[in-house]
Amino acid sequence: MHLDPLAILTAFGLIFLAELPDKTMFASLAMGTRMRPLYVWFGTSSAFIVHVAIAVGAGSLIGLLPDWIVKLVSASLFAFGAFMLLRNGGDDGEEEGSTKTVTGFWPVYSTAFMAVFISEWGDLTQITTANLAASNGTWSTAIGSAAALMSVSALALLAGRFIAKRVPLKTVQRIGGLCMLGLAIWTFAEIFTG
Repeated sequence: MHLDPLAILTAFGLIFLAELPDKTMFASLAMGTRMRPLYVWFGTSSAFIVHVAIAVGAGSLIGLLPDWIVKLVSASLFAFGAFMLLRNGGDDGEEEGSTKTVTGFWPVYSTAFMAVFISEWGDLTQITTANLAASNGTWSTAIGSAAALMSVSALALLAGRFIAKRVPLKTVQRIGGLCMLGLAIWTFAEIFTG
């Protein structure tokens, strides 16, 4: 196993910049306002590590899944998340303290893992990771890419927590729900434009 520091930094820089404006970052931010951020981070990080392993080990596997199916499942998950957030955020009769937050490790972990795992199939960062692995080495690329993806997720969760402490929960839920709905529409539109 040969580790090339320049290849690690190259992978980190490219993947970090590519993931910043990505829909997964916004999904992490939304989950971080509603669920325990550390649990969400474990879930998203696990999904990213699996995707990096798949990308560097067998980048061609992405091509086996029809792109439109991946996007349709991803759009459906975002739409479901939007429904849950908007449904819970729209009850004006409820008191602030009576809104339930998902706190158990396994429910939060599995929700975050599945949201990222499904939506990242064929994503620009996964394709870039596969390409970098072919030219810069498997392990160096894997380390740099995984570190970048986990860092972006952590930043999104910190921002989500910061927002949640300063904005009423119902407002955060409504905004998060609208963002998730926007992501669902965007992902669905990609089926026809991509």
